[in-house]
Amino acid sequence: MTPASSHSALRVERWRWLLYVGLAFFGALLTFVGARAQQNASDTANFRKLTDDYCAAWSSGNPDKAAKFYAQDAHVFYDLAPFSYHSWKEYREGVQKNFFDNVSAASLTAGKDLKVTRRGTIAWTTVPMHLSMKTKDGKAVEADVRYTGIWEKRGPNWLLVHEHLSVPMP
Repeated sequence: MTPASSHSALRVERWRWLLYVGLAFFGALLTFVGARAQQNASDTANFRKLTDDYCAAWSSGNPDKAAKFYAQDAHVFYDLAPFSYHSWKEYREGVQKNFFDNVSAASLTAGKDLKVTRRGTIAWTTVPMHLSMKTKDGKAVEADVRYTGIWEKRGPNWLLVHEHLSVPMP
């Protein structure tokens, strides 16, 4: 074998090795991207169900049905009225007094535009909602609501540790 052919064989072997490394890297990248997309789809489906169940619980007219969605320790929740609550207990009592004691029927529904962002055991969701209610004095009220929820994974459950509901200013 001549020195030129030996040098050429080494060059081909080096390129072949680089091609294998590149293909392995590309395959790993595709696997990561696919797994991430699958995780995002799974998160969206899970939080869609959580959000719909959350709306159904609040639509029942019984805040105790919504309790399972909330962390029971001290956290701040911003509601439509009054300004805020600083624990689930305070929230439950306030919503009963300021809302459910004054309505004969209410329905909360989440819109289709649910956005989910997750970082480990913390996730935040945003979704437009619609509130329909009838007051005890017979008035019908319709309101579009902006919703943001901060969820924390505790054991097998996702719990709200902060939420913010607001309505656009007229």
